[in-house]
Amino acid sequence: MDRTQGGAPLLALDAVVVDTETTGLDPRKARIIELAAVRLSAGKLVDGDSFRQLIRPGAESIPAGITEVHGIDDAAVAAAPPFADVWPRFREYLGAGIVIGHTIGFDLAVWRRECEEAGLPWSRPRTLDTRLLAEIAAPKLAGYSLEKLATWLDIDLAGRHTALGDAIITARVFLALVPQLRDHGIRTVAEAERACRALTAVLDDQVRSGWAEAVEPPSRLDAERTLRRYDAYAFRRRNRDIMRTPAVFVTPDTPISQAVGRMGQEKISSLYVADSLGASEEIKAVDAGILTERDVLRAIDRFGAGALELPVRQIMARPLIAVPADAFLYRAIGRMSRHKIRHLGVVDERGHVVGALSARDLLRLRAGEAISLGDEIDDAQDAHALSVAWARLPHLAGALSGEGLSGREIAEVISRELGALSRQAAVIAERTMRESGRGEPPVPYALVVLGSAGRGESMLAMDQDNAVIFAHGDPDGPEDRWFAAFGEHVADILHQAGVPYCKGGVMAKNAAWRGSVATWLSRVDHWISRSNPADLLSVDIFFDLRAVHGDAALAMEVRQAAYDAADGQTAFAKLLVDTVRIPGSLTLFGGIRTEGGRIDIKSAGLFGLVAAARAMAIRYHVMDRSTPARLAGVKALAHASESDLDALMEAHGVFLDLIVAQQIEDAAHGLPPSNAVAIKPLSSRAQDRLRAALEAVAHVDDLARDLLFLH
Repeated sequence: MDRTQGGAPLLALDAVVVDTETTGLDPRKARIIELAAVRLSAGKLVDGDSFRQLIRPGAESIPAGITEVHGIDDAAVAAAPPFADVWPRFREYLGAGIVIGHTIGFDLAVWRRECEEAGLPWSRPRTLDTRLLAEIAAPKLAGYSLEKLATWLDIDLAGRHTALGDAIITARVFLALVPQLRDHGIRTVAEAERACRALTAVLDDQVRSGWAEAVEPPSRLDAERTLRRYDAYAFRRRNRDIMRTPAVFVTPDTPISQAVGRMGQEKISSLYVADSLGASEEIKAVDAGILTERDVLRAIDRFGAGALELPVRQIMARPLIAVPADAFLYRAIGRMSRHKIRHLGVVDERGHVVGALSARDLLRLRAGEAISLGDEIDDAQDAHALSVAWARLPHLAGALSGEGLSGREIAEVISRELGALSRQAAVIAERTMRESGRGEPPVPYALVVLGSAGRGESMLAMDQDNAVIFAHGDPDGPEDRWFAAFGEHVADILHQAGVPYCKGGVMAKNAAWRGSVATWLSRVDHWISRSNPADLLSVDIFFDLRAVHGDAALAMEVRQAAYDAADGQTAFAKLLVDTVRIPGSLTLFGGIRTEGGRIDIKSAGLFGLVAAARAMAIRYHVMDRSTPARLAGVKALAHASESDLDALMEAHGVFLDLIVAQQIEDAAHGLPPSNAVAIKPLSSRAQDRLRAALEAVAHVDDLARDLLFLH
């Protein structure tokens, strides 16, 4: 049984939906007379993929009253096989995945009893119950029979009271419940299970009626849950760490013989090709091509020795497939695997080629199955596919934690993939705009992520923080209206994929978070020269922005202008510091204040630390995005309070370690990830680290003010 499915999204679930017809309603006596099932794949009902089999219930007759319900009488099952012959085929159809049914506890009870009677091995599948899910989604509904749910959800009742018909209706009910459950914050299998287990009165009634438990207790799931192991190296090192520089270029007219000589001279297995051979940093990957040793060998095989006199353009591949320099190595491995290639270009934020990577460079890495996560996101063509890929993230985070990665390192991986998810949502949104007749983007633009995603500090409890910067156009002009509709699509796709809407409205679909370069520069001027504390509740995260799709140069231009405008504006930086609030989280005797046994570490210290580091970075014109890099930059420039700044860097790592570990644990138990960490389970060492971190941030606002006016 696959016990890694707790994080699977309901939106894109692979499952089997079942129904059982019996000789009666008491599971302690009833015999099975029909089994049926249909399959869900990626959250969609698979047409034509079904199982249906009548079963002979031994010597027992089918009561007339029961026959009136489902239409099956003794004659109908007289030639049918017994349960013992059918069950192995049915169990094979169920597979190792999730099984869904309406009042599934009844089905489980009769399945188990029949297996025991037939001397067959029994192991219960992991299950979800549409009856329980419906009560969670609509607690005030008059009733939860399959008829009532189908009527409420406007589902056709054709085939009712046949096993196959009821399985199909149940499948459609489940799919219709998914968006209803999402509105209640329930997105994954584990979250659905936990919510179902809270319906104790309903579950108790079912058990008293002889039904099996509709949802498995968490202790059993935990005991059997296993984590695959991943090579952590590929999640710690970035492409820039091992890329070869400079990338070697030739022109398309270069004879292949000369290109081969150049490869031998440089001791490399590929050359990049560009029309103009300026500095490689000025050549974009989209304008470049590549020639490899294998291309040359194939040309010789095809054309003979004369191939060496052909120009490179005749056998090169274009465009050059590339990866960002600051992306992690698992991204490069996954991209090579997907494209079945052995060479990649490496590009900077502007898309300019800055280096080269080959399979030889990566040979010593063994990144395992997790490397496919990034390219699964890049390959996704709709919200369902994005959801499938994104749902692997909590499992991956747990595996990386088991490999010894720090919370800070795991947060960087999460942030990079959140950026990739946002980028692919934009790609899908662009296609949707085209297909709806809205056409291509009217002007160049950049989709940017803000806040923790921009800083590389996202964790599993996240929502959307994004914005759009476009080349030109007035507010509410034709360009702005195009991007407003585009932003709606991006927000909806991300929400469906598992990244909820931002409660504070920081999304490109909202007018305040999109605009032309000129509009953004005007906003920046207002923030810096005329803002008040009320204006700064969310605009400070703008300084964390990072482009994830489109023309990154636009984003870099606006971010650089914002830092330039803030240069020397200590009043603005002071306003940012004035928004920092550090609550007292330690008692007089050094105890940790908790609520319900937990402490919200973001509120207790992380938020204030991040905000203060950002304000100091703006004051000292430190362009780094991550909090540790900002603190290090301020330390290098201020030459004061160095031990305090070191303590803040350490505190930041402690906070991320504890929050990430707690979120991984909560996600495994179906709890929505939060920033609240349970204190009692922490070791004494971990509690000591937390106390020291809370002490370090207790006066971060005063430290920031001192450093703002140091020079």
